[in-house]
Amino acid sequence: MSTSQGRSARFTGKSILVTGAASGIGLAVANAFAAEGGRLVLADLNAAGAEGAASQIRNNGGEAVATALDVADFAQCEAAVALAVARYGRLDIAINNAGMPSVITPEFEDFSLEAWRRLIDVNLGGVFYCLKAQVPALKAAGGGAIVNTASVASLVAAPGMAAYVASKHGVAGLTKAAALDLIRYRIRVNAVCPGMIRTPMLGPLLEDAQAMQHIAGQMPIGRVGEAEEVARTVLFLASDEASYMVGALLTVDGGVVLQ
Repeated sequence: MSTSQGRSARFTGKSILVTGAASGIGLAVANAFAAEGGRLVLADLNAAGAEGAASQIRNNGGEAVATALDVADFAQCEAAVALAVARYGRLDIAINNAGMPSVITPEFEDFSLEAWRRLIDVNLGGVFYCLKAQVPALKAAGGGAIVNTASVASLVAAPGMAAYVASKHGVAGLTKAAALDLIRYRIRVNAVCPGMIRTPMLGPLLEDAQAMQHIAGQMPIGRVGEAEEVARTVLFLASDEASYMVGALLTVDGGVVLQ
């Protein structure tokens, strides 16, 4: 059965690149696009995980290929775009979702320079490198949509997370600046800002029922979010339904930033 059978097909025939697609939000986004007729390139540092996700989409009647990608390497970002163009003839939509979690450092001065450089280069630099690689292909296609994964940490701060907060505030600013630069080419750039979402990025907390219950209690909505809830927002931003949205930062956070 085709993944798009019986469902909306807003993205039929669209060539879509998703980074960080092997798990979590990226995987949910990839599956949601496939269910609506998209043709996917799934890119991830975990190449085996990306291939497994692509294989599952193909088994369900969709179109998907996988590639290894370290977003901190511009040449690899270019190669992922080239794969989309070679496979599908164009690039219509790019989802820049790959990132790494925060390192919690209670004492500000104890955060290592090496950890700072890697986190900034992946979370912020990686979005820039992907954008730089994607824009020529999107221009050649006559326009398209880019959705970056920012965070509630793009909007508010948290103790012990200076590097992560700085990187995600940077993604918010980069999204707005790129949106202004690119809209004249009919390329819309927006971002989604997830809060606490049940993904592998939570690590050992996922296996600690008491910790998860405590986290849920801190959410105004009373629970942790699901990756599929973020995916629905990403697809909205990538769709024609969001045709007048340029440089928007949409929170999917259960009300956290309202506190």
